[in-house]
Amino acid sequence: MNRKTYNPRYSLILGVLLMTSASLPPVAAGQELVLTDFSADSDLGWYVVNDNVMGGRSEGDFAQGQGELHFSGRTNTNGGGFSSIRTKPLQLDLSNHGGIRLRVKGDGRRYTWRLTTDARWRGRQVAYWADFETENGTWATVDIPFSSFVPRFRGFTLEGPALDTRRITGMGLMIYDNEDGPFELYLDSVRAYSATVVAQSYMSRQDRQE
Repeated sequence: MNRKTYNPRYSLILGVLLMTSASLPPVAAGQELVLTDFSADSDLGWYVVNDNVMGGRSEGDFAQGQGELHFSGRTNTNGGGFSSIRTKPLQLDLSNHGGIRLRVKGDGRRYTWRLTTDARWRGRQVAYWADFETENGTWATVDIPFSSFVPRFRGFTLEGPALDTRRITGMGLMIYDNEDGPFELYLDSVRAYSATVVAQSYMSRQDRQE
């Protein structure tokens, strides 16, 4: 599988959003925002980060084409136990949205969506993780509320700071489920869904409880 090289071309879909944060008007709360659909015009400069950066033995890579991204490899818990792909630096204001919506076909393993901001812990970048489950060989839409993202540093959970959705600087996909063996996930699109979806979902749960 050919590894995607770091590409300086910016996405046309995100072209306006990748300017300085001072010029980033939030998208209206009722609108869904396409972050990438993996077309030629929405390349976010994905690159690989595996556990070999800390002496691990996992393998992972990706291929992008025909409107989807294919992430695959093999995890080995005799070491770090993870494989990931990440975008080049972004500048996104998603404060008028409720979370991240993924269209995926997985293998039954658990994956993690990763966000970064300008938040730091002891001078080092904080990452925000949210896990999601997949079904083997089945396409599914996965909604991950921003409230589900937990601040972490190198796998350790931090007490804060909370995710600031006004200052998203990067995204990533990771597998780190404490399992050995092959993995394979297809990703069709990444979107930020409307904040009203979260409110409606909460109201529906309340109605069922009453």
